[in-house]
Amino acid sequence: MEKDKMILVKEKGVLDLSPLVLAFIGDAVYSLYVRTKIVEKGNMKLAHLNEQTVKYVKASSQARSLERIYDLLTEEEKEIVRRGRNAKASTVPKGASVKEYKYATAFEALVGYLYLLERFDRLYFLLSLSMEYTEE
Repeated sequence: MEKDKMILVKEKGVLDLSPLVLAFIGDAVYSLYVRTKIVEKGNMKLAHLNEQTVKYVKASSQARSLERIYDLLTEEEKEIVRRGRNAKASTVPKGASVKEYKYATAFEALVGYLYLLERFDRLYFLLSLSMEYTEE
């Protein structure tokens, strides 16, 4: 293993992961991306940082983001989204409809998929669009 490069799951391994595992990774990646972008705007009180973060990472925002970027996705990415949307989750968070939660899970699965495959240019492009759409 190279010292300066993190080796992530190989492509076949990524496809073998359940969509909920992809969403688990995607949730962390998206949250870190959003938090980083918010902090780049300048120093703020922690309560304001948290308030701003929730605006982007809540299920309804992620679901709307996915709907807005969907037509830009490749067929391969749409397949990951389909798998994520159809995953059987045991709970739905308060304040989110079942549909919103399924689309949010699909969005997170896509983010996790792109991250694990190290498709960082594509990932950052879609994440930046997602944040723009939430700001509108």
